[in-house]
Amino acid sequence: MLDGVSLDQLRTFIAAVDEGSFSAASRKLFRAQSVVSETINNLEEQIRILLFDRSGRYPKLTPAGVELLADARNIITGVDMFKARAKGMAAGLEPELSIVVDVFYPIDAVTQVAKAFRQEYPGVALRIYVEALGAALQPVLEGRCSVGIVGSLPVIPDTLTSERLPGISLLMVGASDHPLALHEGKIAKDILAKHTQIVLTDRSDLSTGRDLGVMSPTTWRLADLFAKHHFLLNGLGWGGMPLHIVRDDIESGRLSVLQIEDVPPDGLTLPMSAIWQTKSPPGPAGRWFIDRLKEIPLTNDFAVKRTRAVEKHGDIEARIHFEPMS
Repeated sequence: MLDGVSLDQLRTFIAAVDEGSFSAASRKLFRAQSVVSETINNLEEQIRILLFDRSGRYPKLTPAGVELLADARNIITGVDMFKARAKGMAAGLEPELSIVVDVFYPIDAVTQVAKAFRQEYPGVALRIYVEALGAALQPVLEGRCSVGIVGSLPVIPDTLTSERLPGISLLMVGASDHPLALHEGKIAKDILAKHTQIVLTDRSDLSTGRDLGVMSPTTWRLADLFAKHHFLLNGLGWGGMPLHIVRDDIESGRLSVLQIEDVPPDGLTLPMSAIWQTKSPPGPAGRWFIDRLKEIPLTNDFAVKRTRAVEKHGDIEARIHFEPMS
């Protein structure tokens, strides 16, 4: 008898619970109340379990009904997801969207788009990887990810197509008690050479032979941005970090922005791009995700605060530290 349980019976069961009565469920389902009652009665007979206590004015779930309600919801949700995914695939929609994101790119921006993505494409599974430098290109080159969100590299393989996204702000920082943070005036390259630079290293071979952003001959190389952040906070060296990661550290005085020769006072802008294999352009879901990321402005509000301070106080801000205003 259990094999005869239908999706219609489960939907009617759920509607009766959600609406609070069989009569309210009948209005929602555009059916006669007698049909709703009969459908639930048949379901109870088939599973040989009483789902509702009908002794009161309104039917009330039995303990067994409470437990089976969760199962019923899971079954209906799974079937609805199956139908949505099948419909999308028939229309050319990807069953899964896999994206690799450069570790420098703000994860808050990805999360913001992912929230909207879940509503827009509920039948599409989302898979996110986070990598650094060339390792963010590798999964796209190998076909493991359909889209990559990457920072600027000297060479992007000609098998890939790229599309520009808003860039991110990159600042040169060191612990507030680091010798470079205490240096007066612009820091010359020969002074930098005396101090260890903390550098993010590439897990892939795509940047072999190229030292991206390296200004000091003495380096410590880490493959994890979280580790680099902690090394900088603990005064083990200096290095470049995305503004969105170190903003709180700068405002609290844990890190100082270094005024380095030939580096703009407000830091550098790291161009970001979406990439994909030219032979396999993004489907509707991938295209939607990229377009939403393009709409998120990654502004340098730190630079804005400094500009306002200079306008207000003039030369006062031409000191060693790049001091954010509260």
